[in-house]
Amino acid sequence: MKPIIQFENVHYTYPGDELESLCGVDLSVERGSFVAVLGHNGSGKSTLAKHMNAILVPDTGRVLVDGIDTADEERVLDVRRRVGMVFQNPDNQIVANVVEDDVAFAPENLGVEPAEIRRRVNAALRLVGMYDYRMHAPHLLSGGQKQRVAIAGVIAMEPEIIVLDEPTAMLDPQGRQEVVDTAFALCRAKGMTVVLITHHMDECIGADRLIVLSNGHIAADGTPAEVFADAALMAREGLDVPETAHLLRELRAAGMKLEGEPLAVEDCAELIANTLRNEKRSRK
Repeated sequence: MKPIIQFENVHYTYPGDELESLCGVDLSVERGSFVAVLGHNGSGKSTLAKHMNAILVPDTGRVLVDGIDTADEERVLDVRRRVGMVFQNPDNQIVANVVEDDVAFAPENLGVEPAEIRRRVNAALRLVGMYDYRMHAPHLLSGGQKQRVAIAGVIAMEPEIIVLDEPTAMLDPQGRQEVVDTAFALCRAKGMTVVLITHHMDECIGADRLIVLSNGHIAADGTPAEVFADAALMAREGLDVPETAHLLRELRAAGMKLEGEPLAVEDCAELIANTLRNEKRSRK
C-alpha cells in the first residue's frame, strides 16, 4: 500500500532566515496510522505540519498527499479536502456564535448540500463528545471543549488525514487529555490517519510511531518504546521521557530484571507486579 503522505528530500527556509527549517526530510506516513512528532522549539515540527496541507510548499523536493503534489497550485483544494488542520489556539478557528454553526462552516464553504451538512455536523459533534453542547456559545466553553469543537469542524469536512499542530499547548491537564483521547478515537475507531505534533512526551505513548525532529532533521523514527529507550538521544535533544520510562530505567539500575518497555501506566504496573511475583516464586 502506498503511503498517504510522502516527503521526498524536502528542504524549506523561511524568507529572511539564513538557516533551513527542514533539511532534506524523507518521510512517509501510512494510511490509518497514528504518528506523533516530537521536538524542542525550533526543531521544525510546525513547519513539517504546514507542508502536509500546502500551507507551505518545499523550496526543493516534494510532498505528496494521496499521490497529489502539494506544489501543484491547481490541486491545492484537493489536498486540503484530504488533510484537515487543527492549530494551537482554538479561538483562532472558531468563527460562529453557536457550536453547531461553527462546525457547519467548512462544509458549507465546500458547497455540501444542507441535509448532508446536518448529518456531518451531528456525527462530528457526537464523535468528539460535544453533541449536547451543539446550541451553546463557543466562548463559554472550556479550552478543551473549544478544541474539540475545532476538531469537529475539521471532521465535518470528512478529510482522510487530520494533522494536529500542538493542539494542547494552551490547555490545562484535563483539556489536554480530552483532546488526545479524541485524536486517538479518530484513528482507532474511524480509521483516520492522524499526525500529532507535540512537545508533551506522555501524548506520544499510544502512537504507532514516534518521530523526533531536531533542527530540521529526523533524529529518531520508531515506536515510542524504542525512541524513549534511547536515553542518549533524549538527553542530547534536551527531551524528557514519560514517567513510566524513568521508573523502568531506575528499577533496572537497581537490579530488577524487567523485560519490555511498556509506557502506559497500567501496562508498566502490570510488568512490575508480574516481575516481583516471579522473583518471589524463584526464591522459594
